[in-house]
Amino acid sequence: MTAGIDLGHPQAQAIQSDEDVVRVRQLVRTVAVAAKLSLVDQTKLVTAASELARNTLVYGGGGSVEVSVVDNGRRRGVRILFADSGPGIVDLDLALTDGYTTGGGLGLGLSGARRLVDEFDIQTAAGAGTRVTVTKWSR
Repeated sequence: MTAGIDLGHPQAQAIQSDEDVVRVRQLVRTVAVAAKLSLVDQTKLVTAASELARNTLVYGGGGSVEVSVVDNGRRRGVRILFADSGPGIVDLDLALTDGYTTGGGLGLGLSGARRLVDEFDIQTAAGAGTRVTVTKWSR
């Protein structure tokens, strides 16, 4: 247990307000420290999580995040799943283009968040919401 967090179980957080985006950042940092990610990797993961949490709020109309420690037998890491029931992403290729933004956020967009993590998976369809899963592994 770290700061009241049971690392054996995924930690869930609703994303319904700007305050929740801050809570997501804090939760991700706490779990990243507990997973023994380097300070640089903690910062990259928290930055990506902040962008994705803001996207969940702004474009998905709110949703949830689940943060968990994962182990592949060689390394520990942190996996984060963002989910919303919003309108989905109509043009995923465009949304993943470097420099593409519709305003708001840190200006990183999905492509910037993708560059900050080791694994990035997105599932979306118009009218069916979006699920983004990212993983950062210890070095």
